[in-house]
Amino acid sequence: MPTEVLEKRITLADVEPLALFGVNDQYLHLIERRLGGAVIVRGNVVVLRGDAEEIAALEALFAELIYLLRRNGRLLPEDVATVVELIAAERGLRSPQEQEEVIYVGRQGAIRARTPKQLEYCRLVRTHDVVFAIGPAGTGKTYLAVAMALAALQRDEVGRIIISRPAVEAGESLGFLPGDLQEKVDPYLRPLTDALIEMLGAEKLRSMMERRIVEVVPLAYMRGRTLSNAFLILDEAQNATVGQMKMFLTRLGPRSKAVITGDVTQIDLPKPSASGLVDVQEVLQGIPGIAFVYFDRSDVVRHRLVADIVAAYERRQRDRTPGHNGQ
Repeated sequence: MPTEVLEKRITLADVEPLALFGVNDQYLHLIERRLGGAVIVRGNVVVLRGDAEEIAALEALFAELIYLLRRNGRLLPEDVATVVELIAAERGLRSPQEQEEVIYVGRQGAIRARTPKQLEYCRLVRTHDVVFAIGPAGTGKTYLAVAMALAALQRDEVGRIIISRPAVEAGESLGFLPGDLQEKVDPYLRPLTDALIEMLGAEKLRSMMERRIVEVVPLAYMRGRTLSNAFLILDEAQNATVGQMKMFLTRLGPRSKAVITGDVTQIDLPKPSASGLVDVQEVLQGIPGIAFVYFDRSDVVRHRLVADIVAAYERRQRDRTPGHNGQ
């Protein structure tokens, strides 16, 4: 049975068609090529034709583009490409090179997996309820976890995001630090809130935190909670003890997902052997629904020198290993 072709008309008010569709309709061609359907322009009326899914995607696309055009006074090619990819991703459309790599479209544009290992990481998070991401600094473990959490929230797969990390750097209890709770924990949680601000903007993040849609809390404050319909992230997990790791993992409730990130070469605990991230690799291997992904310096996506710094520390560690002759 042939698919029914539907038609929807949009009247452009206070919008210049040339700005919306681009010179020589370059934006229009991109839209039709990626999303399907047909877009016909008749003066200030835009006619959308296609099946129900195509019409819905095109309507959502033009609503967003018109909003951006009115707000910014112009549309840049990257603006249009970003919105098109977001709509295409929501429809499950894939292009051979790029589309599978789009994770989340934030305030500063599309966030993508940039290495094969990052792409594997994102796929594992989609298909597993608990994922451990282990590897050196600069490989995007935490940043991508935050992006994937926001994407899951945007798709209504979860109702809230809860991000946590152990506060061990000061070597003392939070209760002895000056200030209120927020002032006590802010230094430990700042890298997480920085990533959220970059993707959402400070004002939107503040609103979401006030409504408890997003929580950023020390690991110690997770005890006793059952967290349902949530995307949980435990960052710097190498500094969680075995007991703390068990406590965090057993917070997982129905319709929830957890991502645990850490670097076992940067353990700040008095006894590195007490790291819950080291222990858990043996305890939970092979359990269905739980996955481990391991990054190395080839996955570093920060400054080019970060990979060289990681390599230098790895060499020194090898040289100090008993039985290693430096050859």
